[in-house]
Amino acid sequence: MEIAHASVVSVPRVRPATLFGSGKVAEIGEIIAELGAGVVVVDGSLTPIQQRNLERAWDCKVIDRTALILEIFGARARTREGKLQVELAALNYQRSRLVRSWTHLERQRGGVGFLGGPGETQIEADRRQIRERIARLKRDLKNVVRTRGLHRAARQRVPYPVVALVGYTNAGKSTLFNRLTGADVDVKDQVFATLDPTMRGLTLPSRRRVILSDTVGFVSDLPHDLVAAFRATLEEVAEADLILHVRDISHSETAEQRQDVHDVLAELGMEDKVNSGLIEILNKTDLLVEAERTRLLSTHDSSRSHVAVSALRGDGMAPVLAVIDQELSRGRRILRVRIDLSDGASIAWLYRHGEVLKRSDDEMLAHMQVSLSPADAERFDRRRRDSHDAVRSDARNLPEMG
Repeated sequence: MEIAHASVVSVPRVRPATLFGSGKVAEIGEIIAELGAGVVVVDGSLTPIQQRNLERAWDCKVIDRTALILEIFGARARTREGKLQVELAALNYQRSRLVRSWTHLERQRGGVGFLGGPGETQIEADRRQIRERIARLKRDLKNVVRTRGLHRAARQRVPYPVVALVGYTNAGKSTLFNRLTGADVDVKDQVFATLDPTMRGLTLPSRRRVILSDTVGFVSDLPHDLVAAFRATLEEVAEADLILHVRDISHSETAEQRQDVHDVLAELGMEDKVNSGLIEILNKTDLLVEAERTRLLSTHDSSRSHVAVSALRGDGMAPVLAVIDQELSRGRRILRVRIDLSDGASIAWLYRHGEVLKRSDDEMLAHMQVSLSPADAERFDRRRRDSHDAVRSDARNLPEMG
């Protein structure tokens, strides 16, 4: 759309009928008539009555913040899951607005023959169809949740840690995701370019493998229906071992955007993770003035709670990988093991799942010091026990020599 006019309107008192006062409604109506505008977007929530009355007063289509976000989501959703989530949110939004949208829905269907009663009104029929469709969508999304649960269970059996990227919409999450993983996720300078979660493998400097997840961007005053609808997608964030909060540090309202992201995470039940501290990736340093960019890139943060980067230019990628490695190393176990050099499978397993800190070999054994997650350490212990039991079993089954 081409923006013909934009203005900030003070609303000292909300009018139930039109939101704005009559004078402001008339003033905006004159601007609309002069410009010949076809659509008015109100950056706020409108009740069905307010929307209907404003459309009548201005003689053009009026949409509110929620409707605009739904339009964007509907245009960007690609996977079946994303489309289900958008449709569910849209139906919940439309259900209360049938009276506003369709004047013909007041008529009634006739009964069968002259004995038929007034029948079901068209609006009741449409509401019933919407309720049935919502019920079907919720069942389908439950299947999505169940499928995601199976995928998570499979990853936990591997297991690779999951690192989730979160942030305000258009903060540069997908650009960072592509830069780190070499993926080709669609990147555009627009809001909600990413709606469907994408996951790729990533090798850290310690050779540890992790799964990086790119998620939908957040926005201030996100409508409750949209938060609920996208809960299945955002479950990847709730289950993540580490959350990276990508911020557009060049934006004039970066502090407010940071708080909006924290608020949405808290609404999704992740307040503990917010309170424990998210690692902040301060992106788009290339858009800062030279002095500010130099200061950010040279600042040493002893707590490693933030890293300054430019995902577009590739600046700061090594520190990002290092801080992921460092955070995932917290609580890891250090094992000192001796493995027969002929047991190449166990040696390869340790290199694949852990960080080999030291290694020295003699004629028969590999002496290794390895850092492993608690889950991997338990798996390795179990692997060694199973191998030892198998050797003892083979020894018992050897034939007696005469």
